[in-house]
Amino acid sequence: MVFFFVGVAGVGMSALAQFLAGKGVEVSGSDRRFGNSESEKIKKQLQEAGVKCFLQDGSGVNEDLSAIVVSTAIEAGNKDTEAAQRLNIPIMHRSELLAKITDENQTIAVSGTSGKSTVTGLIWHILNERKKEPSLLSGAGLSVLEEQGKIGNAVAGNGWLVAEADESDGTLVRYSPKIGIVLNIDKDHKELPELEKLFAEFAANVRKANGTLIANGSHPLATKLADSQTILFGWGENFSVKGIDYKAKGTASEFKISFNEETELFYLPMPGKHNAENALAAVAACKIAGLSLKECANALKTWKGIHRRSQIYEGKNGIILVDDYAHNPAKIAASIRSCQDFAKGKLFAWFQPHGFAPTKFLKNDFVEEISKALRPSDEIWFSSIYYAGGTADRSFDSNVLSEEISKKGGNANFISNREECLKKITSLAKPGDVILLMGARDPSLAEFAKSVFDTQGAGEYQGF
Repeated sequence: MVFFFVGVAGVGMSALAQFLAGKGVEVSGSDRRFGNSESEKIKKQLQEAGVKCFLQDGSGVNEDLSAIVVSTAIEAGNKDTEAAQRLNIPIMHRSELLAKITDENQTIAVSGTSGKSTVTGLIWHILNERKKEPSLLSGAGLSVLEEQGKIGNAVAGNGWLVAEADESDGTLVRYSPKIGIVLNIDKDHKELPELEKLFAEFAANVRKANGTLIANGSHPLATKLADSQTILFGWGENFSVKGIDYKAKGTASEFKISFNEETELFYLPMPGKHNAENALAAVAACKIAGLSLKECANALKTWKGIHRRSQIYEGKNGIILVDDYAHNPAKIAASIRSCQDFAKGKLFAWFQPHGFAPTKFLKNDFVEEISKALRPSDEIWFSSIYYAGGTADRSFDSNVLSEEISKKGGNANFISNREECLKKITSLAKPGDVILLMGARDPSLAEFAKSVFDTQGAGEYQGF
């Protein structure tokens, strides 16, 4: 088989391309970003992983291809897909390919509207620390792999395959893994009734495949999917995998996990009770995969984190900056609360939404969840919605969120230009304060976080 990926620099596509190349499959791909200086790093990383890279102009498509792979983001009129149609080359959606890969491997599939990348990374890390040679297909780069110069979102191993199963485009229903996890079901991309239907079908697929379903017993909609064979995790005594005695330890977490007759103390170098809850899910999966709680606890002590998931920059001037991928209402509220655990002073939260229609769709949920999470001393700042191009209606902006939160008594502010916005925030921040940067989809956000950190006069990224 010979595959060509259209949009190969995207996080989901690059993971599949690297995985197949790592398995010895001939892989190539194109991306509209190739050709500018900003894309050179990821292009080089793909090429080093064995993926041939082309401009997105049809030049990489030839009659030797078995199929070209596209995502939902690929629009009509793409030169590569047009070339494939002229040559009668099959066009495959990325979810079809991912489903085929998961069917051919012993797979742990992680689903949910929040936390997928973190739980996928935690499971892979635990299995990898125990020398189980796991494979990885993730929506974000693991820091331990990025340190090796890799993109960090894919590994072609010989053991369990740990993969994200995405609900945003409805393709969740294609997967029938050996172990399936449902972390949560919150309004994001789609209305709740549609999401519930998708996750219910995913759960049914797991059962049909004689797999094990793991669900968050602390989340009502996830719990609705459970039957007598489902492994439920959550805080308290009512679950199969019990989280007990959570304590914030600065920018880390400490808690106990109990399963059957076994109880272990866990130290997770990552802040927030929601991330400790993610660890419960990961440990539940690793228990089903054959590890002991002690093995899991020892492995998590060495966790180095994931790209833009609660990444901590601890400054010499006493100001902590946190870079986070949070972008839906539930994730933003959880990120705010996690920073409150270790902020000695004020919390300055900044959010750049993405997608004009999605932000408008979630307006009331953003206002409600952020207003509930903020303390009287906290501040939330907004910049304009990230514009990725196209014909979107741009009449709605995030100033509406700021105005509505202010009406509910929150300290909310809006400065359209993000550089000016963060200049204002950093001028107000004092030693002991925390600056939380949140947003997704915009590929420049990681570098933006570093530039904010540098301008407010601190040293290096400290990790977790």
